[in-house]
Amino acid sequence: MHARRRFVLAVAALALAACQQSKPGRIGIITALSGSQQAFGQAHDRGYDMALEEINASGGVLGKPLEIVKYDDQSKADIAASGVSKLVDQDKVSALVGSYSSESTKAIVPLVARRGVPLLMPTATADNVLENTQGWSFRLCSGATDYSNAMVKFWKDAGVPKSVAIVYENTNFGQANGAAMKKAATEANIPIATEESYTAKSPSYTAMLQKVKEKSPDAIYFASYLLDATSLMHQSRQVDLNPRYFTAAGTGFSTAEFPTEEKGAGKDADYTFSVTQWMPESKWPGSAQFAEKFKAKYGVTPAYHAVQAYVALKVMAQAVKNAGKWDPVAIRDALKAIDMPDTIFGPVKFDARGQNLHPVLVTQIQKGKYVIVNPKSEATGDPILPTPKWSER
Repeated sequence: MHARRRFVLAVAALALAACQQSKPGRIGIITALSGSQQAFGQAHDRGYDMALEEINASGGVLGKPLEIVKYDDQSKADIAASGVSKLVDQDKVSALVGSYSSESTKAIVPLVARRGVPLLMPTATADNVLENTQGWSFRLCSGATDYSNAMVKFWKDAGVPKSVAIVYENTNFGQANGAAMKKAATEANIPIATEESYTAKSPSYTAMLQKVKEKSPDAIYFASYLLDATSLMHQSRQVDLNPRYFTAAGTGFSTAEFPTEEKGAGKDADYTFSVTQWMPESKWPGSAQFAEKFKAKYGVTPAYHAVQAYVALKVMAQAVKNAGKWDPVAIRDALKAIDMPDTIFGPVKFDARGQNLHPVLVTQIQKGKYVIVNPKSEATGDPILPTPKWSER
């Protein structure tokens, strides 16, 4: 009892220190501006910049221009962890938004709790990032469980596969999404043909994919970042792997680059299904206008990662306004109570765990373009099934 009381007092003291030391007007950003996840970090960066420009054009926060301090975690969890002390202790930010990957985000969650500074996660999907938050962390996006449940729902609408192979990279993100699909498929009485984990950025996946082929799965569910998603589809063609469904837990399979020849799988990306958290065609107000503005500014159509960053900064800025002061405890409490029904990412409201209740879409790449195919109420086209064999494309 006494030890617990000392721990609570220590946390309170740290939170008080953060309140006293933070510099009004600053929000810290942690994301992957370099390294293997740079494509996603760049999308984040652009979303943050667009939000900052709009916030300051409309008067800033509490009467002053908002300042964001960016930190590059280089796509590495240990460097993301170092970013917390840099931004909070040196740059004196009052709140944090980040990171990109589940691995990096999980590393920073206990650190912000110790310092008594609120964290808003825009993108990390591993559900364990919401563990050990002590009430200081909030997640804007849907998680791995939501992803797998959305894909299983799509299968039930389109034709339940006879079996599924689960292929995931050996990181917090991959493991969480692989485990979530195993649970969801088992509950739906879909047999697991095989489970295969791999090391990211391996030179070749053909041996692993050959093992998957030998199991003749009716569906494959990938959990992969962009570089691996590209290689996995090229090499699926090389080994002539032909399931009825190629599906994925978003991420690499749902980026603007993935269907392109320059940075992605090109034509080998066609017919793949993926969960996603936003599309320009989404019916949330302002989605189409944001996509147009983003494309005019950067020359590409945004994927959901840019939108998550854009909305995350808007939500954090609104929390500061609702708090009425640059006080970490007040900002945290404002996040707990926030209710923003009309963002371009849909309604934003956090449950007791700090999770925003955000719906998930399923898309298919058709002729190099993402088409929403589920839920039917949001669909912009019908799924093409079964996936054509490589020899017939």
